[in-house]
Amino acid sequence: MELYQKQTLSESFKVYFDKRMIKILLLGAISGFPWVIIGSSLSLWLKEDGLSRTTIGWAGLIFAVYAFNYLWAPIIDRIRIPWLTAKVGHRRGWIISMQILILVCLICWSLINPTANLTLVIFIGLLIAIASATQDITVDALRIEQIGEHEGKSMQAGAAMAVVGWWTGYKLGGVVSLNAAEFFEQLGFENYWQITFLVLGIIIISCSTGLMFVNETQPIDRMESQRQTDKMIEDKLGSSNIMTKIVAWLTGTVIGPVISFFKKNGFNIAIAILGFVFLFKIGEAFLGRMSVIFYKEIGFTKSDIALYSKGLGWITTVIFTLLGGLFAIRSGVIKAMFVSGILMASTNLLFSILAWSGKSEILFAIAVIFDDMAAAFATVAFVAFISMLVDRTYTATQYALLSSIGTAGRTTLAASSGALVDWLNGDWGIFFIITAVMVIPSLIFLYMIKDKLRLND
Repeated sequence: MELYQKQTLSESFKVYFDKRMIKILLLGAISGFPWVIIGSSLSLWLKEDGLSRTTIGWAGLIFAVYAFNYLWAPIIDRIRIPWLTAKVGHRRGWIISMQILILVCLICWSLINPTANLTLVIFIGLLIAIASATQDITVDALRIEQIGEHEGKSMQAGAAMAVVGWWTGYKLGGVVSLNAAEFFEQLGFENYWQITFLVLGIIIISCSTGLMFVNETQPIDRMESQRQTDKMIEDKLGSSNIMTKIVAWLTGTVIGPVISFFKKNGFNIAIAILGFVFLFKIGEAFLGRMSVIFYKEIGFTKSDIALYSKGLGWITTVIFTLLGGLFAIRSGVIKAMFVSGILMASTNLLFSILAWSGKSEILFAIAVIFDDMAAAFATVAFVAFISMLVDRTYTATQYALLSSIGTAGRTTLAASSGALVDWLNGDWGIFFIITAVMVIPSLIFLYMIKDKLRLND
């Protein structure tokens, strides 16, 4: 359990003026933007081409890639990209490679009709998800490595800035996407979504340019620790030859991060942490997967959704993420997790009221504001929580493992969100009540381990 020294509100807020926070903000935006592409943009593209809610919901299974990116995270910790690593650094080389892949996929989407080529559309979406999930591993590692290992308050402030950046990339990217689609639609282009994807490609290029302003230190300590682990495994194998070196490298790369996590926390606590991480954001994911479909069905236009859900939601998210970071700094990340979990459950109920009352711009704005407030609090606490758990020798792998397990709950289970709405015969009000209840099991897990956690704070 962490201990905090009391300080004034202004002293707590000063941590946001550290120049490292601007770089973390940019990294967050780079990470958040691809979710617009395979989230609301893909969903509306399929919806407006006549596909069913159930089909759209199951298409969201491509997000499950994020739940398994820890499987190749060890490769990112160890493998260097030819030429790019020497030119721009280990982490940045990986990020740029993935952005090139996303750009190529967007160009391919711009040439496809989803009704006639649904399988190809989903496959390309899967490639974008893989590239984005791989990029996230590297962005998170680079973000954590901007902060010293025991700078607890800076880590929580960095988590807040990362969340602000992520939502900036996601929300403002959504504003661009929706308004561009509506603009080209009103001009009479039948392939207005395909043209929009080319516009989004320009943003990807801008992200790659901005990445050059983020410093990357030489990973001397990390590489030395990894070599020591390899040597220890090789010594236990009893001989030194090319085969034992290969086995030691593979074992240290894949198994080392897992052993480190369980050794630090103990088996029972580690399992409870994983259970909490898996369950915490399931309700939010169910709501998020179907929200844009819900808005469309009750009568809001794409520009309405862009204004209220993306533009207004971004402003709310920025403000309450920074406040959530201050709350976590002053009250502790554990208390922040409990408060944000309760807020998430409560605000989901506002969408039930909107569903039962019918189209109302005032209720829409209220629901979006409070939902984004709760999501901001929850995300900054969650990011700070898992950032404090990682071992710097395996930054990318351990953070990817924890975030992937959280994503597993959000993506694999939330893929049935459209089917759940159809099973409820389109009763959106009951659907949102169910999403509110989903947060309770995770808070039970957190209560069980709250006094036994060992955080880098």
